[in-house]
Amino acid sequence: MHKVHIDHRESMIKENMARVKYKILVMSNKGGVGKSTIAVNFAALLAARGLRTGLLDIDIHGPSVARMTGAEGRPHAADGQLIEPLQVAPNLAMISMGSVMKESDTPVIWRGPLKLSVLKQFLADVKWGDLDALVIDAPPGTGDEPLTICQLIPEMSGAVVVTTGQAVALLDSRKAINFLKTVGIPVLGVLENMTAFNCPHCAKEVNLFKTGGGARAAGELGVPFLGSVPFDPAMVDAGDEGRFYAVEKPEATPSAGIRAALDKVLEAVKK
Repeated sequence: MHKVHIDHRESMIKENMARVKYKILVMSNKGGVGKSTIAVNFAALLAARGLRTGLLDIDIHGPSVARMTGAEGRPHAADGQLIEPLQVAPNLAMISMGSVMKESDTPVIWRGPLKLSVLKQFLADVKWGDLDALVIDAPPGTGDEPLTICQLIPEMSGAVVVTTGQAVALLDSRKAINFLKTVGIPVLGVLENMTAFNCPHCAKEVNLFKTGGGARAAGELGVPFLGSVPFDPAMVDAGDEGRFYAVEKPEATPSAGIRAALDKVLEAVKK
């Protein structure tokens, strides 16, 4: 009889992911919608609530989570076989190509097979341990990284699709939702980001993008709408400086929008 070859890393992925209660993918099909900002603040809020949380950045070519968590350039510890994720806050561990690479300006010029290998390594060879939640920040689009992670973690709790209100972003969001349905990952909802902005000079509310499109798209495609998050320049500064806006500024309107969306996500995955 022929022995069936089992990929050691794939068996390790199953073991590691079995120790994670909720696995939440944050994605978009268009860049520039603030997806990483939402993923980082989701993870920070979960950790602040006392939940053991992991934050995994699977954007190989344009990783930003290391910078946004203040971990860029920090070395990872390893025991020769397994990699320790970086502790970026109490209850919050993170790994990203942005922290693995020694030089942040060095481009990653890899084709599919190499990207598949590093994604397997992030899941199999990292000491995630027992987690209440793993938040996964995917690059824009429906290519190698999102497809691979959905195949490696078929028991994914679900995915959040981040969009802005303009028609181009909404068109791409519909594609992202249909991608998730095709690969069998539950759609936890659509979050419309960077909606209104309060002008500091005239105090009037300015719509940076069209508003209301996220709710319409969610309704048309039969998926939940998670709400809207207004734009605040302070959130941009926090991301650049490695600080967690929604934790530092709980009273801010954007923080309330992120918390409300996260509450809906948690309610959905618990079901």
